[in-house]
Amino acid sequence: MSTARHLIALLRTHVQGDDTEFLSVAMELAAREARIGHARVAEQIRELVDQARARSSQIEKRGGSVVVMQPKGEIANLLSVQQPTIRLASMVLPDALELRLRRTLLEQRQKSKLRHHNLRARRKLLFVGPPGTGKTLTAAALAGELQLPLFTILLEGVITKFMGETAAKLRMIFQAMTVEKGIYLFDEFDALGARRAQANDVGEIRRVLNSFLQLLEKDDSDSIIIAATNHVDLLDRALFRRFDDVIEYALPDERTAVKIIESRLTQFHADDVDWQRISSDVAGLSQSELARASDEAAKNAILQGTNRIATNDLLIALNERKHAAC
Repeated sequence: MSTARHLIALLRTHVQGDDTEFLSVAMELAAREARIGHARVAEQIRELVDQARARSSQIEKRGGSVVVMQPKGEIANLLSVQQPTIRLASMVLPDALELRLRRTLLEQRQKSKLRHHNLRARRKLLFVGPPGTGKTLTAAALAGELQLPLFTILLEGVITKFMGETAAKLRMIFQAMTVEKGIYLFDEFDALGARRAQANDVGEIRRVLNSFLQLLEKDDSDSIIIAATNHVDLLDRALFRRFDDVIEYALPDERTAVKIIESRLTQFHADDVDWQRISSDVAGLSQSELARASDEAAKNAILQGTNRIATNDLLIALNERKHAAC
């Protein structure tokens, strides 16, 4: 698209009141100016776009017993928000993992004391491990414990085909962190943090990752940043030293798996369940798969007009989850 056509598109979107498309066209114009060697002009356009986005990225309050800040303007396409009520106590976690998470909570609750000694509470966390092991649920539990909103970054709105626009949207998210304190979750983080030396890297991956690294390093807000990935092997190694803590999740062992099932079935009678048979059949299942199997056994009991869980119902449900995972 020529400069003249960009100007026409800008005027059209302005007249139509389509601010999102207006800024998108402006970023296309900046990219074109950069390609023809007008680096300073491109930078000025991007700075103006960032300023416009910052003004439209204000977060408004919503009524209710718990105050939740709702994103509005263009930032609403980049973040979803909820106020979780779940707590760590309602999760079944290995002792070592729970200890590390509670250390984060303690530091957050005592951060003024730490700041008095020129120390900062840990607040940039990287969660790594297989799918369904509780990474996303942990982010919600930490938000519930600290009574903070959980902002989940919508990667489909952040990652675009236009050069430089993804980095600009990342800057908007980090600006939002200073406006509204909360927990900001980058789920499926490998989409942003992939290694810069991959064979299909055409340069944009490097630019996006470099922008994220710079923003993460410079961020000094009070918000908690959590990145979660199922594919730690895809992450660029430079990321790891930018986080205060890297926490590994794994598939539950037999003891933990049985506790997960028991906690899921607290409203039912499970006294007759042969837990030894159950424990020998849980290998390879994640927390979420164990929860689903428990729910299936519970539904079967309800439909049979009883509140007693049968061992065979649980075994069938567990095997169904195993086959579904194959």
